[in-house]
Amino acid sequence: MALLFSNASMACIPVKRCIRFWGQDSTSEIAFEVTDETLRAICPQADETETALLEVFDKYRPRIERAAAQKYARDKQSYIQLSTESFQAA
Repeated sequence: MALLFSNASMACIPVKRCIRFWGQDSTSEIAFEVTDETLRAICPQADETETALLEVFDKYRPRIERAAAQKYARDKQSYIQLSTESFQAA
C-alpha cells in the first residue's frame, strides 16, 4: 500500500518551531515535521507567525506531501523531519 495523507490535520509545535502532520502506510501512522525555516525557504515572503506558517503549509501542501512521500519511500521510518533539501526533488 502506498503512503496516504487522508488525515488533513496538522499541528504547529512552537517549541520545535515546526508543523507536524501525519501520513498512513497500511496500519502504520507516520509523523512528519517540516521546520519553520523550511517553510520560509518554500515561501520567502512569509513571516514567522504561527498563522503565516500554517497558511504556507496549506498553500504548498501538495508539494510538502510529495516531498514527504519521497523521503518516506527512501527512509521507511515512523518519524521523518523534512528539511530544505527534501524539496529539491519534489
